[in-house]
Amino acid sequence: MKFANFLILPLIFLFTYCSKSDSNDDNQIDDNSSSSVSEVRDSTEDSSSNSQETSESTSDNNSNVVEEGVPEVFKKIYAASRVYLEGNNVVIEVDGAPDHKSPYYSRNHELYEPYNGSNTNFNQNPNSIKTFDFKFKIPLNPKEASKKVTTQLGSIGVSLNGVAFYNQYAGPNNQPLTNEINSFDQYAGHPQNQGVYHYHLEPTYLTSNKGQDALLGFLLDGFPVYGPFENDVKITNENLDEYHGHSHITPDYPNGIYHYHITDTDPYINGNGYFGSPGTVSQ
Repeated sequence: MKFANFLILPLIFLFTYCSKSDSNDDNQIDDNSSSSVSEVRDSTEDSSSNSQETSESTSDNNSNVVEEGVPEVFKKIYAASRVYLEGNNVVIEVDGAPDHKSPYYSRNHELYEPYNGSNTNFNQNPNSIKTFDFKFKIPLNPKEASKKVTTQLGSIGVSLNGVAFYNQYAGPNNQPLTNEINSFDQYAGHPQNQGVYHYHLEPTYLTSNKGQDALLGFLLDGFPVYGPFENDVKITNENLDEYHGHSHITPDYPNGIYHYHITDTDPYINGNGYFGSPGTVSQ
């Protein structure tokens, strides 16, 4: 009988301890749930701030898709699904769809938003945003080309959010953007007839979240594209060469590099062609 009592007492103690432990676990779950609801409420109240934080967080986590040997700067392409070296080139894989709202998404898409920009002549084109398997293959160590080539219609580069850069012309015959510009959504982009969303002008979603002087992407020749400001000074076409760039140090390239700047007047992103030798893009 004494031996039975000796066994029962530890069992009672063990049962009591486990019950308290389970209760603490339940309280922890409730605390986490309450915190999540609070975060959602905060993000809903300030969508602009949330967009910026999401982009920065995604950029920080992008080291998972940027493979060994790729320069650190390419981690800023936060929409990439994979970035890797292939010979003397960097290959950037993206789906090409913007991470911001647009009237060009289908109405049941979470990023659909009617046009709410300032262009009173806005005229939505009939195309819709689609996703693709883009591969931008650009030089790892870009150099000035001995013979410059003009940019083609279609993708001439890739932005940080995976959207393609296009040049200053509309298809099919290198027409000015005079009419086409009225189909640009509130973030200055639109899709062409295959569904490829792209920017001809300043990607305002990126400059509003990353900064007017921030790195915005790369052209196919491997040279970086920066926003319309530099050292708190607005860049104009007169500050740039015929290819729409110049050379000096940047925050991302402390030893200096040729780079393009986006301006608010034609030719916007690129001038008379690529400064370097362009790589390729496939979709």
